[in-house]
Amino acid sequence: MSATEPTKPSFQAFLDCFPPVELPFTLGEDTHLLFSRENDPIPAAIIAEYILPLEGETDTDEVTEYIACFSLPTPPAYHAIVYWKAGLLQYEYKLFTFDTRGFLIAERVIAGTTFDGAELTQTVVSIREDLLLYLVSGQKQVEYSEYAAATSTANRLQITSEGKMVEL
Repeated sequence: MSATEPTKPSFQAFLDCFPPVELPFTLGEDTHLLFSRENDPIPAAIIAEYILPLEGETDTDEVTEYIACFSLPTPPAYHAIVYWKAGLLQYEYKLFTFDTRGFLIAERVIAGTTFDGAELTQTVVSIREDLLLYLVSGQKQVEYSEYAAATSTANRLQITSEGKMVEL
């Protein structure tokens, strides 16, 4: 390696961007504002090395933003982190689990807001101490001014002791 070649950030440097959170914790529509104030920005080298590959991207664009949220308290067998991704008409809290060598085990969008031009969907998640996640989603048609509770859905997700995510 030449002296001018930058060093690749370590997997531990990536994990260090995500401070631990005390559970239970709820992610809602504006929770990312707390993280953007409290957490340091994710360095560009870490976004390029770790986040863009997770997103299936090779380069950043001018409309996408990433905010480090937190790491979950997990067994020693794996690591779990959450970041917020803001794109055009789509804001997502994404949960990833990795083994101790840094290999991806599982990934899932666990909360956020999306708009497809006709329907607005918002999802919030509550994460319990036992790593059980409760996801609640609601939709609203743009042409109607009121939210219809009948369009809501609720899901439960468990993070296993191996770092897998299982629907319950």
